[in-house]
Amino acid sequence: MNGPAPETLLSLRGLTKTFGTFKANDSVDLEIRPGEIHALLGENGAGKSTLVKMLYGALQPDAGTIVWRGEEVTVPNPAHARHLGIGMVFQHFSLFEALTVAENIAVALPGDIPLRKIAADLERVSKEYGLPLKANARVYDLSVGERQRIEIVRCLLQQPDLIIMDEPTSVLTPQEVDQLFKVLRQLSSEGKAILYISHKLEEVRALCERATILRHGKRVGDCVPNAETAASIARMMVGADIHEVRPARHDVDRSNPLLSLKGVTMDARDTFGTALKDVSLDLYAGEIAGIAGIAGNGQTELFDVISGERLAGRPEQVMLLGRPIGHADISQRRAMGAVFISEERLGHATVPTLTLSENVILTRYRVNSGLKSGPFLNRGKAKSLLETITATLDVRKSAPDPAAQALSGGNLQKFIIGREVLEDPRVIVVNQPTWGVDAGSAARIRQALIDLAESGAAVLVISQDLDELFEFTDRLAAIAEGRLSEFEPVAKTNRNAIGLKMSGIFAGDEEAAQ
Repeated sequence: MNGPAPETLLSLRGLTKTFGTFKANDSVDLEIRPGEIHALLGENGAGKSTLVKMLYGALQPDAGTIVWRGEEVTVPNPAHARHLGIGMVFQHFSLFEALTVAENIAVALPGDIPLRKIAADLERVSKEYGLPLKANARVYDLSVGERQRIEIVRCLLQQPDLIIMDEPTSVLTPQEVDQLFKVLRQLSSEGKAILYISHKLEEVRALCERATILRHGKRVGDCVPNAETAASIARMMVGADIHEVRPARHDVDRSNPLLSLKGVTMDARDTFGTALKDVSLDLYAGEIAGIAGIAGNGQTELFDVISGERLAGRPEQVMLLGRPIGHADISQRRAMGAVFISEERLGHATVPTLTLSENVILTRYRVNSGLKSGPFLNRGKAKSLLETITATLDVRKSAPDPAAQALSGGNLQKFIIGREVLEDPRVIVVNQPTWGVDAGSAARIRQALIDLAESGAAVLVISQDLDELFEFTDRLAAIAEGRLSEFEPVAKTNRNAIGLKMSGIFAGDEEAAQ
């Protein structure tokens, strides 16, 4: 385009989207300038995803206009968005594991561009922005950070003027976050605008120049993030003060572990999984232990062997309450007082099409005698338990007993946590407890786990979110390439040290990293 760049690159005016009687976006206005890093903030269900889907052409607005470079436009599909100069890097990667980096990028590019040219272009661009990639590398061999580089480089090769980034740091180590921020600031200096969606408010304060805040589908305000605190931004998002997580205050008895793993070695779950290598741990009553790791480093296999979804080589390799359970199934482990919460909310932790009360029955009927009488289920008792969960964890739902898939991600996660925590387990293992959950919901979930530990339970949290782990765990380890580091008291370590371990550099490995 000839001449100076317009003052406003993108302007959304009164954008509205309705699903049935629910207004996901209600007359939203938004302006983004060239070269600006602009945050889009809000709770789960606030309307962020709907808004960017309309901007990227995945949804069509019911009312309002999109003005791009001073001209009103219609964005009928993502291909047209990319043609205009709007790119998007999604939270969940869309890559083919068995293809090379170059082949994955070729799939997304228009036209019939020779693979050799794509390979040369991607290596040039990746080097230019400090995102090193090898064109012929297979995706299944790459770390999560490297996979995100593919998504970013694929977007950059389409030469966008606006890049939408959805939760871009949720799977990165602190070192990788620092590198990503350098890239984003470089893009900004070149005049490219970035619309940045994140629940990590300290990162927003450090990176973004302006923020637009949505609540219940409406734009409720704007702010300059570094002129605010994380608490004041969160207050704008929810319209009230966020519950302050109160840490547990008691000594932990380390004489007898409630859960132990002893030298567990296990093959990967599938072709693209990660084998466990001689993993040992002890978990004690009254503590919250955390395991940090980048996705795909053995967390799934670790969760499987603890929960009983896959059996250990020998019974004594997994001990629960002093008893060998390595060959016990998940129902037997639940009957002993252990509960397990997987990272996959729909399909694993819940059945999407079943109601919430039916999902209560699924995990509780074997251990809660009030839920069954002989061959019959007590649905009234299940609904009563659902109401207790709803009130305790502030689960917000549109009907008294909706299907699990009808809830937003944050509310479904609160339901799942509540269903297990309110069973008063002796041991709870939770994988990604607040993945993609807003600040208010995350605080409630963390407090529920803290309260459970204070009551004498042992809590194991597996998470990619270092801020979360440092906020409320007592001891912390890292898992990388199927190996588990030694646990350390949180007060005696830091994010950079844990970040190195997440990259696979454990004690004794430092010299090799020099």
